[in-house]
Amino acid sequence: MSETTSATPGQYSSVRIEKGVRDPYVAQVTLIGPGPHNGMGPDFWAEMPRVMAELDADPEVRAAVIAGEGRNFSYGLDLMAMMPQFMEFLPQDKTPDASRNERILDFVENMRRAIDSVAAARTPTVAAVQGRCIGGAVDLISACDVRHGAADSTYSIREVKVGIVADMGSLARLPHIIGQGLTRELALTGRDIDAEAALRYGLVTHVADDAAGVLDSAHATAAEIAGNPPLVVRGTREVLNRGIEGQIYENNRYVATWNAGFLASADMMEAISATFEKREARFTGR
Repeated sequence: MSETTSATPGQYSSVRIEKGVRDPYVAQVTLIGPGPHNGMGPDFWAEMPRVMAELDADPEVRAAVIAGEGRNFSYGLDLMAMMPQFMEFLPQDKTPDASRNERILDFVENMRRAIDSVAAARTPTVAAVQGRCIGGAVDLISACDVRHGAADSTYSIREVKVGIVADMGSLARLPHIIGQGLTRELALTGRDIDAEAALRYGLVTHVADDAAGVLDSAHATAAEIAGNPPLVVRGTREVLNRGIEGQIYENNRYVATWNAGFLASADMMEAISATFEKREARFTGR
């Protein structure tokens, strides 16, 4: 690769792609929002499969770093931006409408495909995490091959706090990364863990001093991967993925179907209202 390249301005609104910035065979995909703290809104879910397809189609991209712009990697789902879609799923009256559940299932599956596109891509990925990594952002890094964190990074499966069963892949992938025990504790409590705990349990394999350091270490690892024979790297990833991909697919399909039946709950709306109103949620189990 003879020169540094990037995505055509305006091609993507949720990420920025840069190729050959530090290594001729490594691309960097940076989350840029447009929601606060790189929140994942409609644009992200629509664009991420195209982003990974672009990387896969470039023969000179052999690895990619996935990073977040600013102080935080990502706050996950951009609730404000996604609210119009959520509101569409609320029943307007008591008339039975099975098609509503089908629309929810399609909605969830389309979002999940964005995360799956990272795991299924031919391009190996290294996540560089600084600051907060919440909810959907944990789904994203769990789909990456390698994860590095800055010393200030924290991680949480926050969906339970907003009345949603995590359905973008973390419940399926994390048990293979950090084990069932910690996955259950994080998913059921919504609790944060810090970089030290993430390293201890294997969620990340390296902790750097700060955001600049984690980007350096992620790029160094990506360059090391890119320096190996591409076919062998691809084959190694395929063999590793083969052993778990069937189970992950079944788990993801099941949780998507579950959420299709229960997503539009009173507790979910209460959780979202409490978040926006900055108060303690009052759940009723409905």
